[in-house]
Amino acid sequence: MNERKFGTRLTADGASFRLWAPAAKRVDLLLEKSHAMRRAEDGWFSADVPGVKVGARYKFRIDDDIDVPDPASGFQPDDVSGPSEVIDHTSFRWRASDWRGRPWPETVLIETHVGTFTPEGSYRAMIGKLDHLVASGITALELMPLADFSGARNWGYDGVLWYAPDSAYGRPDDLKALIDEAHLRGLMVFLDVVYNHFGPEGNYLGRYAPSFFTDAQTPWGSAIDYRVPEVRAFAIENALYWLRDYRFDGLRLDAVNTIVEQGEIPILHDLSGAVGELSAQTGRYIHLVLENGDNRASLLDPAQEPPRGKYRAQWNDDYHHVWHVMLTGESQGYYGDYQRSPRTGLARSLSSGFVYQGEAAAFWGGKLRGEPSGKLAPTAFVNFLQNHDQTGNRPFGDRLESLADPKALEAALAVTLLAPMTPMLFMGEEWGTKVPFPFFCDFHGGLADAVRKGRRREYAWAYAKYGDEVPDPLDPSTFRSAVLDWDSRNKAEGKERLALVRKLLTIRRREIVPRLAGAAFGEAQAGDSGLLTAHWRMGDGTTLQLTANLSDAEIASPVDKPGTQIWGGGTGRTMPPWSVRWHLGAR
Repeated sequence: MNERKFGTRLTADGASFRLWAPAAKRVDLLLEKSHAMRRAEDGWFSADVPGVKVGARYKFRIDDDIDVPDPASGFQPDDVSGPSEVIDHTSFRWRASDWRGRPWPETVLIETHVGTFTPEGSYRAMIGKLDHLVASGITALELMPLADFSGARNWGYDGVLWYAPDSAYGRPDDLKALIDEAHLRGLMVFLDVVYNHFGPEGNYLGRYAPSFFTDAQTPWGSAIDYRVPEVRAFAIENALYWLRDYRFDGLRLDAVNTIVEQGEIPILHDLSGAVGELSAQTGRYIHLVLENGDNRASLLDPAQEPPRGKYRAQWNDDYHHVWHVMLTGESQGYYGDYQRSPRTGLARSLSSGFVYQGEAAAFWGGKLRGEPSGKLAPTAFVNFLQNHDQTGNRPFGDRLESLADPKALEAALAVTLLAPMTPMLFMGEEWGTKVPFPFFCDFHGGLADAVRKGRRREYAWAYAKYGDEVPDPLDPSTFRSAVLDWDSRNKAEGKERLALVRKLLTIRRREIVPRLAGAAFGEAQAGDSGLLTAHWRMGDGTTLQLTANLSDAEIASPVDKPGTQIWGGGTGRTMPPWSVRWHLGAR
């Protein structure tokens, strides 16, 4: 897979242009002048043009009817419908030339949105915050999707040009500089990629390559047909492109349960295998993570090195949902599936990964959801209390800090950051920011109206109660309201929360991470009083033990088992409300 089929290649005397357009009769390359492209029987059009230099801009004219950008464009300086720019990925001078990544057990993720992470909203501006992440104990910076989207503001899940990092945040070399500076500080960098659909504006593939799509539908439009070899190659080459040309350390694949899998070999298996080949060739640690509402444990294996069809881990929505219900009492939507006994659900998640491992889920139409997951390593689960979805898919985008009791939230952090699962924070969570993260985008005309109407349908109860107070996703002020308040780190509450997170992650680095290789799930129990206990067998033979009071009342304390206490209060006869203790027992 090292030889790309898609995209423009620089040659010794110019550039070679290619476009797969099986439905087109004629394609012309538009540079300073027009060049007729040669058509092969397999639907590929090509043209070798001497004298083309880096920075040249071009488009393709389809059947003298429509001018389109390169679907594998390396950069779109004038947004999704503008000309593509010829990029030389070999010219960047990497400083962290000996960087090979970090093993998966060392991972502590923070999910970020480039446009709202800093007031400047750029790749370059993020560099100034990297030292803060390192000092906080974070080891991996995850960026929400960058594939070029329509307009200046977007979460990133409406990308239509998968190979072009969006120009709203800077140029390709600016993104590489961010990754390089992160590597110099020992930080991994992950990218969120979307292979289940294309965005609603700026995608022209249906005009000249309709076989990209099937008749099936995803929640966001036509499903992509990965039975077609060229379509399959387009996605796999894209994954390798981000990992090779930009040196990302890993990818998080969005909502893979909405990929319509047809054919004998699933695209997820092929993509993992291709990435594994790149990892073996380069000697780099490369990590692949899934978001998968189907809870398919069979796709996961954090110890497979390099990847050969499996994935390191999955975002564990179940873990988030039981905590959210426990901390807020909310029961709408999918939270209803966790309302009966959230503490029992948490115990199941702590003892075997998923909450739903084959049981019927009402929100999912009563279908059986999930596969047994207790035999997986704990590191196969990315656990979190907040992320972009769970915060942003609320009418006001309000965070847990605005909804939950601070002491309860601190207890949740003490469990999440020291448990042997892979932890993830959402940007600003480390200092307890209350800045919201509402949904925002920058569409126009009928599409903008459709987005507004869709939001009003989805959150009719909120509009009925709050009316125009509900943020308009198209209003620039909604986007601006999501920009992080870095100054609040220095206020009393911010300092206190940041100190807590730093202490917890210091303990994780010292006591938990060295024991994660070979760790296994144990048992967990939740009592009606609020008492939660759990234990895991660590890779060095020690036992990691958790005892917590997840209630508003003081409860009797169980007898502590022999071992060293690494977190929490004393060993008295009672446990205060929302208190957490961690012990490491003897081998």
